[in-house]
Amino acid sequence: MAAKNSVKIYAENTIYHVYNRGVEKRKIFLDEQDYKVFLSYLREYLSPPPKPEDINKKMFRLRDRIFEAVPRLPKNYFNQIDLLAYCLMPNHIHLLIRQSDNRDSIKEFTHSLFLRYSMYFNKKYNRVGSLFQGKYKAIIVMDESYLLHLSRYIHINPLEYTEDLINAYSSFAEYLGIRSTNWIKPDLILSYFENQNQKMSFDFKHINTYKKFVENYIKENSDLINDLKLE
Repeated sequence: MAAKNSVKIYAENTIYHVYNRGVEKRKIFLDEQDYKVFLSYLREYLSPPPKPEDINKKMFRLRDRIFEAVPRLPKNYFNQIDLLAYCLMPNHIHLLIRQSDNRDSIKEFTHSLFLRYSMYFNKKYNRVGSLFQGKYKAIIVMDESYLLHLSRYIHINPLEYTEDLINAYSSFAEYLGIRSTNWIKPDLILSYFENQNQKMSFDFKHINTYKKFVENYIKENSDLINDLKLE
């Protein structure tokens, strides 16, 4: 089950469903570059930070003086935040995240991520004001069966606009082993389909792969797929 999203309690080794959408339900991704920029921010935040000796210095000008220095690096949350699954939709975002430490890493990570993307978007499209509809929502995922269902829900969200889930802007390809991305961590959820005892406990006796887990749901619930909307 999931805890109510109105209270954000950040705890060690806890999983959260984080989601946000455009103000007035407006689109927040208008072209391919927008999606790629958002994903590049995720990569920078979640990949191992570069070693100091691998960082190239750049030339800077301060008034009349030119000097060489290490550029300011983006914030990094490697070993603090694990991204288990994600989906980027034209007007909203789903992130399934595990916080490894007991600090406010998720709070800092999401604030920085959404603010940084908003600044990029507003500059590109010459707009001002909030891009997202208030603060992001964060739901604590407290039940393992709900965790599996939630990962599936996130991955079938793109059915709103495409039948090609593999090439949608989501982590589904990582779950199928088609694509390998070191800052996406599908192993926890995939382990339930490899461990027979865990699988039996969730009554998935006839399902032995994540692909079948998703495809069976789509087939059995085809009438519900067109109504995948946020609260």
